[in-house]
Amino acid sequence: MTIGRLPDHEQRILDQLEADLRRDRRLDRRLRTLQLKRRRRPNLAPLAAYRPHPVTVAFSLATSIILMVTGIRTSDPGVIWAFALVWPVTLFMLFRLLCRWSEPQEAREPGAGDAEAWGPRRRHREEQ
Repeated sequence: MTIGRLPDHEQRILDQLEADLRRDRRLDRRLRTLQLKRRRRPNLAPLAAYRPHPVTVAFSLATSIILMVTGIRTSDPGVIWAFALVWPVTLFMLFRLLCRWSEPQEAREPGAGDAEAWGPRRRHREEQ
């Protein structure tokens, strides 16, 4: 199929439609202010680099267990919902902690390991 010029009657109809659209101020304003938004993917790098402290994980795990036992004993919807919100976060923290402990010592970032977390005290002792 070749793309050529429109027949005269179709061209007149198209010109009339374009003129009607140009006169519509609301449409003109909407088209001028239209911003094409591309859907951006969320940046998951900070979440993947999260390295929880063991004390934080222990506290979160204790809180989750307390909420679970309280929810089972009382059947209070508020406690059950609190457990439902805290439990996945606790599992994620526990998973990240286990990942951190299972990676080789050389692969750890400086200042991120267990020994490095208490580094200032250790350095202070070594200097004396």
